[in-house]
Amino acid sequence: MDKETNKTTDIRTKQPVSRNLFAGIVIIASLLAGMVGSYAMDLLNFSQNTQIVYNDKVVTQEGDAISDVASKVGPSVVSIVTASTAQTIWGYSTMQQGAGTGIVISSDGYIMTNKHVVPSSTNSVEVITSDGTSFKEVKYVGNDPVNDVAFLKIEGAKGLKPAKIGDSSSVKVGQKVIAIGNALGQFQNTVTIGIISALGRPITASSEQTGAEIETLENLIQTDAAINPGNSGGPLVNYAGEVIGINTAVASGAQGIGFAIPINDAKGMVASLIETGKVQKPYVGVRYISLSPTVSKQLSLSVRQGAYLFSPNEDNAVVLGGPADRAGLKDKDIITKVDGVQVDGQHPFASMIAQHKPGDKVELTYLRDGKESTVRVELEVMSSN
Repeated sequence: MDKETNKTTDIRTKQPVSRNLFAGIVIIASLLAGMVGSYAMDLLNFSQNTQIVYNDKVVTQEGDAISDVASKVGPSVVSIVTASTAQTIWGYSTMQQGAGTGIVISSDGYIMTNKHVVPSSTNSVEVITSDGTSFKEVKYVGNDPVNDVAFLKIEGAKGLKPAKIGDSSSVKVGQKVIAIGNALGQFQNTVTIGIISALGRPITASSEQTGAEIETLENLIQTDAAINPGNSGGPLVNYAGEVIGINTAVASGAQGIGFAIPINDAKGMVASLIETGKVQKPYVGVRYISLSPTVSKQLSLSVRQGAYLFSPNEDNAVVLGGPADRAGLKDKDIITKVDGVQVDGQHPFASMIAQHKPGDKVELTYLRDGKESTVRVELEVMSSN
């Protein structure tokens, strides 16, 4: 079945080592911000009498809310500068510098960012905190095998301020959000505001330079918060100062269309990393189609939401010997709930599994031949191969 996707471009900054950073627009990279000047204008455009309601409570006036969130989250946002070797068309090797953004997730130096911010060609990584402190002893820890997320570790770091992680499943269209990041690779902690424009967006990210498709991402948050090269890997936060997304891509040829990875899609890996020091993504061992009313009608299924275990290109939708196989799931079963929560557009199956760690046991409710059953599945570690 054809799946509609949106073309996006990577906007990571690439520049020479001289640090005359320029905004090189490439595929997934910088999402945040709009520069100091635009931040000031954003504040002026808000009525000082406007009040923010969060969780049915009046929090503060809007201008104050933005300022409070910026001061609260700012210390948890870092700039990432990378150096890598590139081959020119004449066969000469040159050193290129890239810039991105990261989110502090532990006081002892674990940083979450985009995978494309620290590509495999990277030779060195420097992390700069919001107070200007530079760390050059930075270790690449690992990445998500199926998503644009990677993790770094600042060696010997102490006393960093971790960001507060929110719940992306509670995000609603129209909700106001704030983006913070290293705009253009030279304006640290630039702040911009916007709204959640849409949820569950699929995109195909491609290189601005070559046009080649690089990565397909699903279930993204769409926002109109202003973004610029250098902001990849930075946080999209709500007015409570909680990270609800990781900014990762913008649509080429458009204004105000950016995308962020829901933070729930990385929660399990964050918890596993802090607990074990390893990046471990939970694995169920199924191939499936996410159901919607349209898809269900095309497949002649009675259920309109869920994860339909079906693979048109593989012999088995349930991986032989995997966790789901051992638990008794079969091809064409429809998983409708995870731990009692309905699988739907707001709660995609992959996102609900991603909130867990390998070794966790989850209860899956499924339909087989019209009969509902439940089974407990013990999650394993997904291989990066």
